[in-house]
Amino acid sequence: MLAFKSFQQELDARHDKYERLVKLSRDITVESKRTIFLLHRITSAPYMEEILTEAEIKLDGVRQKILQVAQELSGEDMHQFHRAITTGLQEYVEAVSFQHFIKTRSLISMDEINKQLIFSTEDNGKENKTPSSDAQDKQCGTWRLKITPVDYLLGVADLTGELMRMCINSVGNGDIDTPFEVSQFLRQVYDGFSFIGNTGPYEVSKKLYTLKQSLAKVENACYALKVRGSEIPKHMLADVFSVKTEMIDQEEGIS
Repeated sequence: MLAFKSFQQELDARHDKYERLVKLSRDITVESKRTIFLLHRITSAPYMEEILTEAEIKLDGVRQKILQVAQELSGEDMHQFHRAITTGLQEYVEAVSFQHFIKTRSLISMDEINKQLIFSTEDNGKENKTPSSDAQDKQCGTWRLKITPVDYLLGVADLTGELMRMCINSVGNGDIDTPFEVSQFLRQVYDGFSFIGNTGPYEVSKKLYTLKQSLAKVENACYALKVRGSEIPKHMLADVFSVKTEMIDQEEGIS
């Protein structure tokens, strides 16, 4: 009876920790989505720097939630609880990579994301971006959480949908250059995912179809700009592309 009592306590503690991680993951997902919605305002807002600064503040708040996840997983095998936090981590990767693309027109690496997820108690919970050794980790009270390759790939796959929306929105605001930059970037991402093929996880191959759709919509917008850009007034471009997007979806049996 004593042995089973200890088993019960251990299982209850593990279940409670899993539920806490699920709630944190939900909070991370919500705040990351809000950051993405904020970044979409860049296509129509006159002051880009103000929005990027506000987005960085929101992402700092998300990292504080990830710090709580790292503290919960301290001394635990992350893979046993990975299912509870994977949705939030994917959404965070999507938000960070979207912000990085807007700033640099390039893709953030997994190592760069992981460097932002090293936390120390020295600066009152703010992230410490300087990697430290394991000895320093124990001495200074440092927590870290590593994004897995699968979470990174799924987050980047979701990023392509946001870039497609940014492309269409920017065209509606008279920005002719962004669609071609996005199109070139999405082709490179699609080529990278194509190399994985069927050898990667099931979720990655599943999102490859959505990635292909986003690329087709962006290429369709670039084609219309190149061929008919001079014929269509700038304020009508967004309406033309939205109609063409609906037609593509109907042909593919989505809508």
